[in-house]
Amino acid sequence: MSGLSADELIVASHIVPWAEDVKNRLNPHNGLCLSSIHDRAFDRGLITVTPNMVVRVSRKVAKLATGSKLGALLAALEGHKITMPRKFWPAPEFLRWHNENLFKE
Repeated sequence: MSGLSADELIVASHIVPWAEDVKNRLNPHNGLCLSSIHDRAFDRGLITVTPNMVVRVSRKVAKLATGSKLGALLAALEGHKITMPRKFWPAPEFLRWHNENLFKE
């Protein structure tokens, strides 16, 4: 979703947090490759990815970053499909969990 091609700026992000699901901690289908900024926003529920692989952005983003480059960066993601990896696609059930438990509409 970040559009970055620099591997040095990409981190592996858990969809269902490490502490929430011990058995899926190392499951490659419980992950997304995100920039550090997107990872933090995802962990805080400011952005999510639907089971249809579409990015949603919380209304809180507008309140937190009105008029800022960060707000514009995150807001621009709304409705965009993520680029899928060659293998280990994110599991819809993990994305559904994130949408229901962490995303702050």
